[in-house]
Amino acid sequence: MPLPTHVRIVEVGPRDGLQNEAQPISVTDKVQLVDALTAAGLGYIEVGSFVSPKWVPQMAGSAEVFAQIQRKPGVVYGALAPNLRGFEDALAAGVKEVAVFAAASEAFSQRNINCSISESLERFGPIMDAARQHGVTVRGYVSCVLGCPYEGNVAPEQVAVVARELYAMGCYEVSLGDTIGTGTAGATRRMFEVVSKDVPREKLAGHFHDTYGQAVANIYASLLEGISVFDSSIAGLGGCPYAKGASGNVATEDVVYLLNGLGIDTGIDLDALMHAGQQICAVLGRPTGSRVAKARSAQ
Repeated sequence: MPLPTHVRIVEVGPRDGLQNEAQPISVTDKVQLVDALTAAGLGYIEVGSFVSPKWVPQMAGSAEVFAQIQRKPGVVYGALAPNLRGFEDALAAGVKEVAVFAAASEAFSQRNINCSISESLERFGPIMDAARQHGVTVRGYVSCVLGCPYEGNVAPEQVAVVARELYAMGCYEVSLGDTIGTGTAGATRRMFEVVSKDVPREKLAGHFHDTYGQAVANIYASLLEGISVFDSSIAGLGGCPYAKGASGNVATEDVVYLLNGLGIDTGIDLDALMHAGQQICAVLGRPTGSRVAKARSAQ
């Protein structure tokens, strides 16, 4: 099928990226990052997560971040809200879109959130009811769609089951995540082909980690399957604390560079994006994970 003419990027760096950093990150630095991403033209930014600081210390202060960012009309500022308490906190912070997550692997679900896949889906019922009541949209994540650190390969049919459940309960979009970054282009195409029999392609998104250096190739494979929404993280920040050796999300800079080269519109200024990446990496005291940013800085 033809490549899409426009792709929507869901920037997950402020949440999925920063939550795995070891050092404390101030609310001020988080706000500056979100504002820089807004200025670069991102239309969707996942700002934070409303979970217990006991489990995810870096997401403490998410309500303060939401209170201080400079919101731009038309930009979605989302947050992860895995339970009803988190949803209520997000609602109080003025969040208009939340995300929930499940796994395609039973072992990963047990290790990550201490319950089975079916139990995790049942927990989302009250969130979906509350979201409908308050006019909040909900996005769904499915992790380990192309491999699990405990089970190995994951069958596309199992991914389809979980994605179908999230879509049926009211998630307007379901993002399929290669959490440990072991997926390949062929496996990616097969997975989307199978899942799209249960969930329309226009309701699916791709979320790729770059552990094996395959994320950009997997995004291109997804484009060939008609997928036009992708999650990515500024400077390639992130990882998976439950998957040993898993590196960060694919860098937003690298995704935009790919899409620019294909003539696909994103509405994102690559130079401004790289500047945002440089700023947060300076705060973290670490080099960027973006190959494009590294190459540009060496010129």
